Amino acid sequence: MPKPDKPPFSLVASETIGISPPRPLGPHGASLWQRIQHEYALRDTGGVELLAQACQALDRAEALADAIARDGEVVHTRAGIPRTHPAVKDELACRAFIVKTLERLGLNLETIKQPGRPPRPYGL
Repeated sequence: MPKPDKPPFSLVASETIGISPPRPLGPHGASLWQRIQHEYALRDTGGVELLAQACQALDRAEALADAIARDGEVVHTRAGIPRTHPAVKDELACRAFIVKTLERLGLNLETIKQPGRPPRPYGL
């Protein structure tokens, strides 16, 4: 009896395995999402939402950094007075939010290795 045609075997790339972000992300946010999901595989709703917020903040921070780089860190008012670019505070706030969020998710801590048996001294 002939076997029915089976679909060809194909491998799924590891980047496609995992949960997708709940909303579209820019290139920087998508990269952070992929790296964290690859390493930690967050699945809980709260963790996924916190990570998505951090990724969106990274996209915003990078967009602000581009504007600051384009305009210069110091801008001059109409009167010619030099001032810090207005977006500097917002960029720093976004980056602080990202760091706090990653800390809340517990992604800044490395696991401690379990202590094993001490090595045997030589000669025994």
